[in-house]
Amino acid sequence: MITVEYCRTMARYNAWQNRSMTDVMRSLKKAELTKDRGAFFGSIFATANHLLWGDQLWMSRFDGGIGPSVAPKDHLKLHDTLDAYLSDRMRTDARITRWAQGLTQVSLIGPLTWYSGVLEREVSKTKGLCIAGFFNHQTHHRGQIHAMLTAAGHRPGDTDLFIMPDGD
Repeated sequence: MITVEYCRTMARYNAWQNRSMTDVMRSLKKAELTKDRGAFFGSIFATANHLLWGDQLWMSRFDGGIGPSVAPKDHLKLHDTLDAYLSDRMRTDARITRWAQGLTQVSLIGPLTWYSGVLEREVSKTKGLCIAGFFNHQTHHRGQIHAMLTAAGHRPGDTDLFIMPDGD
């Protein structure tokens, strides 16, 4: 379903897009970040926290490391300050990149099994499906944030994959 190169490319894309998004977020006042904009998770900041929380949860499943520091019910409040969020975002992006760099084609084969708090049961799916879903989840929620930033009068960077710098 997927290749190592796909994972590495998407990890680079994730980090590149997060840098672009957080560059704009840095320019916003807290009230702008936390304003309810009618999106699924309300605000830019709540959506960013959800995205980071999800990245950390999936990475704990993929690499066996530590998951998010808050319970699922608190995922929108993973961080209460932009500085704490930005620091954790950068660490998580580096973790995703390291994980992708260490993959082999064999490591993408087989099932991934975990307990889903959302479904309240054990789930087992192919690793390829889970990894593709992981990267899709990132793109989906960054798209929501991009739309909110644009609607608020800001200009986030380009999102097209073919525009991503080669050495990024």
